[in-house]
Amino acid sequence: MERAAVPPGFDDYVAARGHDLLRTAWLLTGDHQRAEDLVQTALAKVWPHWSRVARDSDGRPDAYVRKVMLTTYFAWWRRRWNAEYPTEVLPEPTNAAGPAPEDVTELRRDLLVALATLPRGQRAAVVLRYFEDLTEAQAAELLGCSVGTIKSQCARAFATLRHSPLLLVDEGARHD
Repeated sequence: MERAAVPPGFDDYVAARGHDLLRTAWLLTGDHQRAEDLVQTALAKVWPHWSRVARDSDGRPDAYVRKVMLTTYFAWWRRRWNAEYPTEVLPEPTNAAGPAPEDVTELRRDLLVALATLPRGQRAAVVLRYFEDLTEAQAAELLGCSVGTIKSQCARAFATLRHSPLLLVDEGARHD
């Protein structure tokens, strides 16, 4: 069986943007292995159409690739793809997409754990707006919803995060 030719520019795009895609996927899934699967699946879906994607996006295919990644992420949830549970305690991955746990401040670690508790729509809106630094309009386009939905999803997410016990700050410690 002969391997199909790689479309021009695809390898360069993956080399340049792969880490950022993996970070976004990790923020969405909260799990390194699922993040890798999500990026790989999204890129596999984009690959056959790469020539058109690269041509139609003026050399900036990030929005299209993110859209495929988000669509795949939501499809996995609908199909209950994530219903696998390990039967034993697994070791922590050593090459996680996120920073090494020992290098992360306690607050940031707590923020990532709290982010993982949000419903997937709210989490996707927050990740796109505040981690990917997209505008409300760009996030709405990627998620296929209105700008108002992005605003309300983010507002609800922040209300939840404000009351998360992981993120509550001891008032006495603030005034010392």
